[in-house]
Amino acid sequence: MTGPQLDVPIGVRRRGVLKAAVPLGVAATALTTSPTLADSQSATENIPLPRSRYRIDVHCHIVPDFYRLSLTANGVAESGGVPFPAWSPALAVDFMNRYGIQTQVVSVSEPGVTYLSSAGDRVAMARRLNDYMSKDLVHTDAARLAGRFGAFAILPIGAPASEQDIAAAVVEVTRAVRELKLDGVGIFSSYADVYLGDPVFEPLMRALDDLGVMVFIHPTTPQNYPHLKLPPFLYEFTFDTTRALINMLYKGVYRRYPNIRWLGAHAGGTLPYISFRASLLTVTPAVAQTLGITGTDDSSPAFRKLFYDTALSPAPQAMKSVRELAGTEHILFATDWPFSSGLFPAFGDPAPQLDETFTSGDRVKVERSNALAQFPGLAKRLGP
Repeated sequence: MTGPQLDVPIGVRRRGVLKAAVPLGVAATALTTSPTLADSQSATENIPLPRSRYRIDVHCHIVPDFYRLSLTANGVAESGGVPFPAWSPALAVDFMNRYGIQTQVVSVSEPGVTYLSSAGDRVAMARRLNDYMSKDLVHTDAARLAGRFGAFAILPIGAPASEQDIAAAVVEVTRAVRELKLDGVGIFSSYADVYLGDPVFEPLMRALDDLGVMVFIHPTTPQNYPHLKLPPFLYEFTFDTTRALINMLYKGVYRRYPNIRWLGAHAGGTLPYISFRASLLTVTPAVAQTLGITGTDDSSPAFRKLFYDTALSPAPQAMKSVRELAGTEHILFATDWPFSSGLFPAFGDPAPQLDETFTSGDRVKVERSNALAQFPGLAKRLGP
């Protein structure tokens, strides 16, 4: 599916300038010989970005009317310190068209269904949201919406997470993936200080491993955080994601459930930057000697296998750290719309900062190919 033609200029990259600054003798030699593999790769890496709608946005949210009414009735007016923004399928499509996005893989942000006190009400709302995402967005009969949405299922978990909630979540996640054919599962980093990795989640982890799906970890506002009179999404969201990812490492979740593919929101919080420090307890001197490791100069392999999105984090300070940790193939494009709508005032390239880290060839991987590889159902719906 293609859309309106968009002008997407390619910025001048530092690496391109450095590659161009070759000695004169080398340049002269190149003129008399056939192109090398490096020359061919460079030409491929710096091809112009597509001018059609090609991007796949893996981190964006929905706020359907029935959900907004329920939130309002329960006194919930904001998420992460930000008022709930306007949302509708039409607004989402308009946003996608303006920024060269073919498809959004949507999810439900904080508070999910944790604001509902009754376990039965949480199940009912989660089912209604999942049904809506499947029937009205992902597998819709409306021609104007076809191919424009994928979705992560929401789970009926309260705060704090309980065994009853987890049992209900196992039932719902199986229904959402196998019957509703949603593209993955959304889960929060914590549920009232019960973090991913806690034993209460074990039945759910087994179910997710059996399903072999992508699981999107979205942060939530932690309890008892220091109040700096700033909205918690600004910094606490990143810290809460980091806590969950590190806790799962030391609780053995990645090792016990290798079929789960984890996607960390907002470039994995602060994890890429502190991944070496956070891995120190996994390689003691005795273990290092047994494994033939010469020093603890690497991050945990588990962290390298995670996936990371670019939402609110396209600048090189974050992206170069993620690329160094996990490689380009584990980075997926994201916008965090509509909560981030104020950051997108014009048409065109939604994340020009990515040019400072990636070649145009790698940008296409980040903004499209990597997502298609990880969401086979979406890839099949979009076709060649």
